[in-house]
Amino acid sequence: MTKVYNILKLKDRRVSLRTKQTPQEVLFWSRLRREQLGFKFRRQHSIGGYIADFYCPEKKLVIEIDGSQHFGKGVKEYDEIRSKYFEGLDIKVLRFTNAEINTNMNGVIENIINELK
Repeated sequence: MTKVYNILKLKDRRVSLRTKQTPQEVLFWSRLRREQLGFKFRRQHSIGGYIADFYCPEKKLVIEIDGSQHFGKGVKEYDEIRSKYFEGLDIKVLRFTNAEINTNMNGVIENIINELK
């Protein structure tokens, strides 16, 4: 079987993304890290040729935080292809916007807790 998680060729990109997180990703990670929701999450975790913002291996859950660039031409279609790839591996994808992180963090966390149950 071919390895699809954290393939070596994406390691430098994963490390780079971790060091250049958006303010929303930093804030969100502060609520996920150290199993605060009862499950281990990883940030900037590669699956196949894609890098997920956050991933819970135990629950096979990807969480994406979308900034304004995700609403540009062609990006929405790319995100749909990515999500379908993850879903093909039986991985659920939840997407939240930067605005949701900024204005409704508790609601976002509540949605994730409900999904983890």
